[in-house]
Amino acid sequence: MNKKIYVGAAIGALGAFVLLFASPAMLSQPSQEQTVLPLQIELHNLSVLGVDERSATLEIKFKVSNPNFKSVMLQMIKYAIYHDDSRIIAGQIGTKPGGFVETSNYFIILNERPLLIGEKITIKNTGNMPEIWEALVSNSLNWRVTGDTYSNLSSLTSGQENILTFDFTK
Repeated sequence: MNKKIYVGAAIGALGAFVLLFASPAMLSQPSQEQTVLPLQIELHNLSVLGVDERSATLEIKFKVSNPNFKSVMLQMIKYAIYHDDSRIIAGQIGTKPGGFVETSNYFIILNERPLLIGEKITIKNTGNMPEIWEALVSNSLNWRVTGDTYSNLSSLTSGQENILTFDFTK
């Protein structure tokens, strides 16, 4: 006999078995979107590290906590630093993915461990903000930090992007 007949019969029997015994609930189950609780963010530290007549160096650190059971991917923190109502500088930590070729600089936030994320910032003295520069020199700024965090589950393909807005005064 021809071996092709036996192979065809085996494939047919396997297909019939799958159709008969596969769970109907498994076949018709809609995909459920997972709810992601927003990350918790605090301004951990904002300090002036050094000032001279040409530039000032600041350090900003955020404490990020995850209330979810699963890990969450923090893609980016965008922020702006103000003195009273005058913006001193705007920046971002991390990047949002922009395509298949581009890689992202992101942070995995585990549910049991808060993570400190920060950077050092250099501000050039352009002479356009003498009152802010004087406050930097005397370390008497009225800080305000505003911004957004962008996060997702631990995979770019699972769940939707979550945006959390923050506003801290010091």
